Amino acid sequence: MNYKFINFIKTNWLIILILLVGAFLRLYKIDQYMTFLGDEGRDSIVVRNLLVHKDLFLIGPGTSVGNMYLGPLYYYLIAIPLALANFSPVGPAVFVALLGVFTIWFVYFVGCEWFSKKAGLIASLLFAVSPTVIIFSHSSWNPNIMPFFALLTVYSVWKFWKKGLYSWLVVLGISFAFCLQSHYLGLLLAPVILLFWVWKVLRFNLAGNWTGEVASFMRMSIFGLITFLFLMSPLLAFDIRHNWLNTNSLVKFVTERETTVSAKPWSALPRIPEIAENISTSLLGVGNKNLGNLILTIVSIPSILFVLSRKKLHKNEAEGFLFLTVWLFFGFIGFGIYKQPIYDHYFGFLFPAIFLFFAGFIDGILENLSKIGVGLIYLLLGFLVIWNISETPILKEPNRQMARAQNVATKIIDESKTAEFNLAVIADSNYEDGYRYFLEKESDKVVKIDAQIEESIKDQLFVVCEKPKEKCDPTHSPKAEVANFGWSKVESVWEVDGVIIYKLVHSKKQ
Repeated sequence: MNYKFINFIKTNWLIILILLVGAFLRLYKIDQYMTFLGDEGRDSIVVRNLLVHKDLFLIGPGTSVGNMYLGPLYYYLIAIPLALANFSPVGPAVFVALLGVFTIWFVYFVGCEWFSKKAGLIASLLFAVSPTVIIFSHSSWNPNIMPFFALLTVYSVWKFWKKGLYSWLVVLGISFAFCLQSHYLGLLLAPVILLFWVWKVLRFNLAGNWTGEVASFMRMSIFGLITFLFLMSPLLAFDIRHNWLNTNSLVKFVTERETTVSAKPWSALPRIPEIAENISTSLLGVGNKNLGNLILTIVSIPSILFVLSRKKLHKNEAEGFLFLTVWLFFGFIGFGIYKQPIYDHYFGFLFPAIFLFFAGFIDGILENLSKIGVGLIYLLLGFLVIWNISETPILKEPNRQMARAQNVATKIIDESKTAEFNLAVIADSNYEDGYRYFLEKESDKVVKIDAQIEESIKDQLFVVCEKPKEKCDPTHSPKAEVANFGWSKVESVWEVDGVIIYKLVHSKKQ
C-alpha cells in the first residue's frame, strides 16, 4: 500500500504541486479576500431563509440586464456549505474555491486526454495561477461555478460523440442546466451541443435496425433531455405563475436590437480580433495589453496552420482542437453580436477552452522546434507563471468586506437599543443586503420599508454611507429607503471600518 502511494506521488508530483499552489492561491485568508457585497448578501439571505424558515424558491439571482431571473440551482448548491459553516458566508466561498481547485485538475485531465500530459500540465498550471481565474474562484457568486460546468458540458459531448458512451448524455443534461442557471451566456454552449449531436446522428445509418446502438443513443438522449428539463422546471413553474415574466423579458432582450444583440451573426466577425485580444489579455496576459497581444500573435492562425502541417496529430488531438475551435467560435460570435459592455466574468464559460487551446498549441510547437527553441518556449512559460503569481490577488491588501459588514451590523444592533429599525446604504456599487444578512442573522429588529405599508416605517433609520463624508448627506439622499422614511434629521454619527453610519429619526416638515 505504501509502495503504491509513493509510486503515485512520484508519477503525479507535478499536478499535485500545481493543485497545492492553486489551492493556496484560492484559500489563503479567504475570509479576508472574498467578495461580500450586495449580491453575496442577497444570496446568503435567500439560502439562510431556506435553511432556517424552510422558504423554498423557484428562481435564483436576477440578471444585471434584461430584468430576467436565473434558475435556483446555485442557491441549493451552496445551502449545505452555508449550513456546515454555521451560516458564515465563508462556507459557500470555500466551496466555490474547492470547486475551482477541482477544475484545475479537470483541465489537466482533459488536456491529457485530448493532447498530452505535457499539455495538461501547461493548461492546469496557467489556469491555477491566473489572477482573473483566482478572483472568480474565491468568492461565492453564481457565475463563478461556470468554468467547471462549462468544461463538464463540453467533455460530456466529447464522451458521447467520440467514445460512444451514451450515459454521458445524462451528465450533459445536468451540467448544461447548471451552466444556464449560473449565467445565461451558457446559452452559447447550446450550438456546440446541437452541432455534435446532429453530427452523431448523421453518422448512424438511420435505415438500419433501431434496436442496436442508435436506439441506445436516442434513449439516453431522451433521458438527458428529461433530466435537463427537470432541473429547469422550477424556473418554468415560476414563469407560469407570473405570466411568463422571464420568457417575455428574454424575448424583449433578444428583440431590442438597438441596445442588446445584433440579428446579424456575420456582424460579429470584424469584432473577433478585439474579443480575442480582450480574452488573451485578461486570462493569459495578466491584464497587460501588450503581453496579451504578444501571446495572441504567437497563437495566430498562420502559426496554428504551421504546427498542424508539421505535426502528425493523433486522432484525439485533432478532435480536441476541433472541439475547442467550435467552443471558442460560438463564444466569440456570441460576444461579437452582444452590444452591452463585456466584463471578465462573462468569459467564464470559455476559461477552460482558452487555457486548453493555448496548451495544445504550445505542445505542438515544442515538437517542431530545436532545443534552443524549446528552451525559449519554456522560458516564456516560466515568465508567464512568475508574472501571474506576482499579480496574484493575495499579494494585494485584502478587502475585508465580510468583516466590515459584520462590524457595521454589530454597531447598528448595539445602537438600535433593541428597538426595530430600517436600513439604507449609500454607495456607488453596493446595496444593503451585505449588511442586512448579518443584521437578520443576529437580530430580528431590522425591517424593510414598504411605502404601501405604514407600519413598516420605524422610528429610526440607519444609513450606511460608503462614500466620502462630504458626499453622504443622508437626509437628502434619493435612495428609496431614505425617501420612504420621510422627513428626518441626523441624531448620531459613527465611523466603522472606513464607512460612516448615520442614525436618522423623524422630524416635522419645516
